[in-house]
Amino acid sequence: MPLTLPPSSSFSFLSPTAKSTHSHRFFTIPHASTTQLAPKPPPVIKTAPVIVIGAGLAGLAAATRLNSDNIPFLLLEASDGVGGRVRTDVVDGFLLDRGFQIFITAYPEAQKLLNYNELNLRKFYSGARIYYDGKFHTVADPLRHFSDSLLSLGNPIGSVLDKLLIALTRVRVLSNSYEEIMSADEVSTIQLLKNIGFSDSMIGRFFRPFFGGIFFDPQLETTSRLFDFVFKCLALGDNTLPAKGIGEIPNQLAAKLPSDSLLLNTKVVSVDSDDSNSPSVTLESGEILKSELGVIMAVEQPAVDKILAGKKQPPPPPGQRKKPARSTVCLYFSMDQDQVPVQDPVLFLNGSGKGIINNMFFATNVAPSYGPSNKALASVSLIGLYENTADDDLRAEVIKELSGWFGASKVESWRHLRTYRIGFAQPNQSPPTDLMKNPNIGPGLYLCGDYMTSATFDGALVSGRRAVEALLKDRALALV
Repeated sequence: MPLTLPPSSSFSFLSPTAKSTHSHRFFTIPHASTTQLAPKPPPVIKTAPVIVIGAGLAGLAAATRLNSDNIPFLLLEASDGVGGRVRTDVVDGFLLDRGFQIFITAYPEAQKLLNYNELNLRKFYSGARIYYDGKFHTVADPLRHFSDSLLSLGNPIGSVLDKLLIALTRVRVLSNSYEEIMSADEVSTIQLLKNIGFSDSMIGRFFRPFFGGIFFDPQLETTSRLFDFVFKCLALGDNTLPAKGIGEIPNQLAAKLPSDSLLLNTKVVSVDSDDSNSPSVTLESGEILKSELGVIMAVEQPAVDKILAGKKQPPPPPGQRKKPARSTVCLYFSMDQDQVPVQDPVLFLNGSGKGIINNMFFATNVAPSYGPSNKALASVSLIGLYENTADDDLRAEVIKELSGWFGASKVESWRHLRTYRIGFAQPNQSPPTDLMKNPNIGPGLYLCGDYMTSATFDGALVSGRRAVEALLKDRALALV
């Protein structure tokens, strides 16, 4: 089980044998006895080869890489569990992911790190059902649902030419490697779609709610690099949910680490490097941890700014200043099975251009394990934080809109379970962007997180690996 760092009055030094046994052994040297008149002893100092701050996907990926190289480490997490933004709560027998999150099986880094069979991934329908002009219209992947795609050619969600352009876009992104995509010339997603020739109706009724829901960006200002990356992953893989919730992804990574390497409820308040290659970490408890090889900060950008407040940081690239983070609100509702209007594992999009709902789906249609056997679960997503709207008012407006979609007789009986307001759902990655940032920001200090690469599950995993690779390269050069 993960450990909570205990208070101590001793100096502890990590045994060199730890890297071969994967067990962190400490030698303890007791302090000399003191009297009541003695000055307060200095903070306890513990030493570890590498300290990783934050047990989200990026921190877990960094820890996984260190563990594979037999390098001992401490992984510090301020909360009571791993995952960061990727967590699942259990409420009245339902699995509630913290915000709208879908796992795409074609993520290249995830394929290297995760055991998909153990995750028991449940697939969404490869397409979407779009609410427009008082009706639902289907958009389907022709390679997976050919007959559905033929039937959709004449619907009002774009023209036949638009659907041909989607096929050509698929060919274009598949012809480029992921590395080429991440370093390609960029424009905003909306500009890319216009450059390709998509109609306003296709952009407004499909691309805005679909990719706007992925990026939490209805204006589609996100870089075209990220659009191409996600489009390629969607072409090659499936949209899925783990049967036990999205939080099972970080749980799987954490389960493979040495049990005594993960310290929960351990909040870091500052990192001090004093121009050495061995930064120290100060905990909220007052304890100090000293790294031997380096510190990897795997927390969100706002947390990095807070921990390093007053210390020298590299300036952001031109155009990267003052970009507001992407935010979202996610509401969950339970219902009896006979109150579910559809049985398909499909994502519903709001293509009407009206209302506050962006997308919704019935989670138990995708993965029945998300609720008790006789119940169903609906997940509804809004883009933005709606800070000036009370939870009750937001819930009432959502119920009103969904009643227009599915009928008041069904929706009004739904029971609200929980509302999540997520202020930092994703970093803002509108152009100009650098999706291959240098992890090293100072002697022995490295950053990782999706803001360092791409704002995706895969980007977080890649950033953790790259931070460790940069640390190991720097330490190898220092020994030459």
